[in-house]
Amino acid sequence: MRRLALSLALCAGLAFPARAEAPPEPADYRQDDYRAPTPATLAGATVVTTAEAAQLWHEGKTVFVDVLPHAPRPAELPAGTLWHDPPHRTIEKAAWLPEVGRGALAPETEAYFRAGLEALTGGDKARPLLVFCKRDCWMSWNAGKRAVAYGYSHVYWYPEGVEGWADAGLPMTDAEPRP
Repeated sequence: MRRLALSLALCAGLAFPARAEAPPEPADYRQDDYRAPTPATLAGATVVTTAEAAQLWHEGKTVFVDVLPHAPRPAELPAGTLWHDPPHRTIEKAAWLPEVGRGALAPETEAYFRAGLEALTGGDKARPLLVFCKRDCWMSWNAGKRAVAYGYSHVYWYPEGVEGWADAGLPMTDAEPRP
């Protein structure tokens, strides 16, 4: 028993690596290395926890927007091989607008994002939006920043994304990209 108490005391004194501090918000969009620790804040938006996101979801007034990109076609597939996107699991009732969280958007992708947000909100820029993708993913941070820049006044950013939602056992579904 004494040995166990001594072992526990020694373990308690060990330094375990802590999670790295969140990086500061950059002035512009993140351009690469999207799967990395994200800031704790997003200027002009409200950062929400899983419990807060679930409350918004249950209230039913907030539009949930998944911005995770499409899975890339495997490079090693021979030419002419049929390939189907793997199923995309997301938060139930969320709209999937892939590719809109990249740092630089092609004009067509930016038009797709603007049109998607307009359709989802009925053109009401005061309608609450919740933007997410995966945990430690800058795509949702970029997309949230972009929605704020487009004039949406109630933007929520959910940095825990589909992983935080799934870990909490909340409703998930397969999704297709919004046209």
